[in-house]
Amino acid sequence: MTTTPQAQSHGQLPMGKREFIVLAAFLMAINSLAIDIMIPALQQIGASLGVENENHRQYVVTTYLIGFGSAQLFYGPLSDRFGRRIPLLIGLVVYIIAAFGIALIPSFAGLLVLRFIQGLGSAATRVITISIVRDVFGGRQMAEVMSLIMMVFMIVPVIAPGSGQVIMLMSTWHMIFVFIGTMAMLVGIWMYFRLPETLKPENVRPLTARSVISGFGMVLTNRVALCYTLASTFLFGALFGFINSAQQIYNNIYGLGVYTPVAFGGVAVFMALSSFINSQLVGRFGMRRLSHAALLGFATITFLWLMVQLYGPSPMPFPLFMILFALAMFQFGWIGSNFNSLAMEPLGHVAGTASSVLGFMSTVGGASIGAAIGQFYDGTATPMIIGYFTVSLIGIGFVLIAEKGRLFRPQNAPPPSDQSLALH
Repeated sequence: MTTTPQAQSHGQLPMGKREFIVLAAFLMAINSLAIDIMIPALQQIGASLGVENENHRQYVVTTYLIGFGSAQLFYGPLSDRFGRRIPLLIGLVVYIIAAFGIALIPSFAGLLVLRFIQGLGSAATRVITISIVRDVFGGRQMAEVMSLIMMVFMIVPVIAPGSGQVIMLMSTWHMIFVFIGTMAMLVGIWMYFRLPETLKPENVRPLTARSVISGFGMVLTNRVALCYTLASTFLFGALFGFINSAQQIYNNIYGLGVYTPVAFGGVAVFMALSSFINSQLVGRFGMRRLSHAALLGFATITFLWLMVQLYGPSPMPFPLFMILFALAMFQFGWIGSNFNSLAMEPLGHVAGTASSVLGFMSTVGGASIGAAIGQFYDGTATPMIIGYFTVSLIGIGFVLIAEKGRLFRPQNAPPPSDQSLALH
């Protein structure tokens, strides 16, 4: 099999669609693995490295996300100039070295530095993988493929926390980082031998300050791309807020202990099912109709969840908590991939730069919002649930701006009195 740029010159991959979807999902899952497998280990990491404030343990997740989000600004322009393969391989190497380094680090401050560096490497897997998908697919087909990728991707939150728990039962938290470094190495080898260059020669962009600024301008002045990205940013902020607080909510409030990964994985199953259903329906109903309905459903469910939390028994019965949480995250599964595809759709000619700018905004912004939600943890789930409902309202506002006040617009119809997607 050839791995030259010409392998993609006619838009055809020299591998099956199923293998492409699974490989793309595993590349993106490297990032999720570095987050979700930490959940059961945060308490042990904090105790081992002398972290007294339990809310500060959340920085193990937050510093990684900040590094992950920040570096996305650079991988996009690099991949638009040098192709997708080389920057992606470099990012994987950085991730692997940092993971093995963390296993040897003796201090919490040093761990946070290496987690930031690990995030810098992991950013390549997010930006460049989405760019590769956009290189090969567009429109509803891209949304369908992204939904299938997300379905496979969601296997990681199902098994990662349990894997982390098993590793700690057999060894210490240090081996978790050895494990994720090894997994990244295996995925990197698979990618090196099976994934060709997908950037078409006519889409290569020069790596100059003017070119990069121009590319960023195309993204930031596109109303649809910008507003859907901002909506995603706030919604992902709620998700990151839960990830930061999950160990405290499941252990301190509900006393799940070693069963925390089961609860975490149960919600992930709902998200995976949602992504699969989305992949089957998006071609028929379109990204807007499905994601807009899901966003309204998300707001309705989180409002009900908040009312039960404020006026019901305290703490909320665990089965009821899980039902409402799972229903909210089921809606989230329809929102994520569709919003991402809607943001990327008008920017195919600058896919790498677009993916990097949009990824930077949604990740750094989402991580910051999630960190704020997590730091408000007060021994109850109330701050997290308030965060979920608040971001749903903000998300609706940005979508209304993107669509000029009209939800459920047919996929190919222009917004009212606007024949262009760009801001004027």
